[in-house]
Amino acid sequence: MKTPLERKFIRYGRAGVPMFLNEEFALLPYSYSKDLACIQHAKSMIFKVIHRTTRREAGELALRIGDSPCMFYLGHIGYHIDPPYRGHSGAYQACSMCVPLLLDLGLRTLVITTDDDNLPSIRTCEKLGCRLESTVDVPLSIQKEFEISARKRRYIWFLSDD
Repeated sequence: MKTPLERKFIRYGRAGVPMFLNEEFALLPYSYSKDLACIQHAKSMIFKVIHRTTRREAGELALRIGDSPCMFYLGHIGYHIDPPYRGHSGAYQACSMCVPLLLDLGLRTLVITTDDDNLPSIRTCEKLGCRLESTVDVPLSIQKEFEISARKRRYIWFLSDD
């Protein structure tokens, strides 16, 4: 059964209306899947990150809701910000804006994974208040299936409903 915010995500996506926004960025619902077999039946909610001044797509934020061996390496949140929009905390802002949705989905902790050498993503995790849990080697089969690197840092993000 979908939560009210999941239904809102779908409705806003169909209408092309941002679901969350702040002064610099907006999160526009893009894709909803409720049963992704490739990650053992997790939900996926993907937002386009829109730069509000230029009205251009600045990146993407993917929420993966569920747990599986693959999710251990992929994490619950994936994001990227396109080069012209980097350096403005876009990933941090996008993650922060979606907290009400994550709480509505019943999440209180999530995993964000990043490559060992991805300093901007590491800084984003630190700015969010994530705790580095471990650095893990990714099995070759998962590297190939999801086209990810051989090592991942696993950060735990503790959400608060304060």
